[in-house]
Amino acid sequence: MTFRDKLVNATQRNNSLLCVGLDPDPVRLHGMDVGSFLCSIVEATSDIVCAYKPNLAFYEQMGETGYQALRDVLKAIPNDVPVIADAKRGDIGHTAEAYARAIYDELGFDAATVNPYLGGDAVKPFLMREDKTALIVCRTSNPGAGDFQDLLVTFEGKTQPLFEAVARRAHDWNSRGNVGLVTGATYPEEMARLRHLCPEMPFLVPGIGAQAGDLGPAVRAGLDAEGAGIMINASRQILYEGDAPRTAASARAAAASLRDAIERERAGAREELRT
Repeated sequence: MTFRDKLVNATQRNNSLLCVGLDPDPVRLHGMDVGSFLCSIVEATSDIVCAYKPNLAFYEQMGETGYQALRDVLKAIPNDVPVIADAKRGDIGHTAEAYARAIYDELGFDAATVNPYLGGDAVKPFLMREDKTALIVCRTSNPGAGDFQDLLVTFEGKTQPLFEAVARRAHDWNSRGNVGLVTGATYPEEMARLRHLCPEMPFLVPGIGAQAGDLGPAVRAGLDAEGAGIMINASRQILYEGDAPRTAASARAAAASLRDAIERERAGAREELRT
């Protein structure tokens, strides 16, 4: 199955637009076994998510222990739930090919976040397999996003913010239907413009929770014509409560609460369209 097939099926089966970020924080885990903790989160939440997103940096910082934990987590995730490598890779062509092989073939991820700054040849290796999807970093949720992403550029004869030019180029790359965008919940107006430019692409939407994105505007801005097409990511609020790890039951309750809140916003958006 392709990433898109898995995403559509999981969204419908679990009635969910929630993507859970599996990001281990050794400081908050207080010596707890990382792999066991994250596998317990997966077991507790796999029927209420549309995807999972491990951020590779959180595993890489722990060396061999982290790499083993990542492999354990990937094995624990059911095959019918898509898994995104939050890697933000972006390098010259032959290096990008090595990154793509590592993420897709060695680790078995269904999708990867990709930084497009180096251009099309750096993105191309992540697009060569139709069953895998490249989620292009476009309009991010961090405070400094506008330092470069809001710069006005002339692209295809039109002056526009750089992030819009990135989206237009990503649209051109989507000939196989395996391109999506990363667009932050903290910028819903920009997300709405991106949805207009890329009506059929899946959006990975970070920034809810710890980064204080407003859920309602983000859901309404990102939904596609089918009332889906977005993966609202949450990591810290699902995994941790303050400076301590949640129990599996508590993590499930937090994930279910956020999933239900997203569904209420989705239902409201559909009702607005009908009226």
